[in-house]
Amino acid sequence: MNTNLVDFHKKHNVLVCVDSDGCAMDTMDVKHIECFGPKIIEVFGLEKIEDAFLRLWNELNLYSMTRGINRFKGLVLSFDVAYERGMDVAPFKALKKWTEETPELSNRALKQAYEASGEEELKLGLLWSEKVNEAIGNLSDVDKPFDGVKEGLKAISQEADVAIVSSANTTAVLEEWTRHGLGEYVDVLLGQEAGSKAKCIHDLLGFNYRENQVVMVGDAPGDLDAAKKNGVHFYPIIVGQEEMSWNRLKQEAFPRLLAGAFDASYQEMLIAEFHAALESND
Repeated sequence: MNTNLVDFHKKHNVLVCVDSDGCAMDTMDVKHIECFGPKIIEVFGLEKIEDAFLRLWNELNLYSMTRGINRFKGLVLSFDVAYERGMDVAPFKALKKWTEETPELSNRALKQAYEASGEEELKLGLLWSEKVNEAIGNLSDVDKPFDGVKEGLKAISQEADVAIVSSANTTAVLEEWTRHGLGEYVDVLLGQEAGSKAKCIHDLLGFNYRENQVVMVGDAPGDLDAAKKNGVHFYPIIVGQEEMSWNRLKQEAFPRLLAGAFDASYQEMLIAEFHAALESND
């Protein structure tokens, strides 16, 4: 499995992009509940409002229309909403400005921004993210692919190129997919360090895939947004219905993609179903 486009070689005219956490890998809940949230409490000293803040963090990052938001944007959003709800926090300024202006939402880019500015907010944001990565690395035997993922990827990889397009740490994604035997069905992995999901899809389209035979498979609104920005199809993995979603991808949606029959009415139906599932949790 390549981890950059320099070594990537196109094999098919059809491209399937797949998100990792919460889409292919059943890792999203445990990472947020055991790593992302608790490390915010630790780094930013929010022990007095721990329970309320962690409920808010999980609400925004797991169970609403902002599910799957980039970790740094999620951090900024959570502090904004916590402040609006009267919790004892101050909204970020420097970190928010960085998330709005940086072309790369990664530890590497944040470290460079901190070293250039000396802003304390950026230092704390980086420390939090590094501690999250360390905590995720220490998780053991809790990650696994959803039922239907391996079978789906195996079938898809025989007739399409497969790219992981994830906002997660590349090293963690590579380790997880390799350990569970999914790597053999993937042609390239584009993680956090490769840029936004929209940028990654844009870069992949540079290999001249047929425009009506590219799909982004994801579980979050950010995946849909990345697909829309590039004019490609979107296939949702519905929260709580992951096995059904993967079986339908293999048996129905992917054959439609191959046949050029992934039409507008089918896409609208999928998006409506996707929105309804997330909005029911708001």
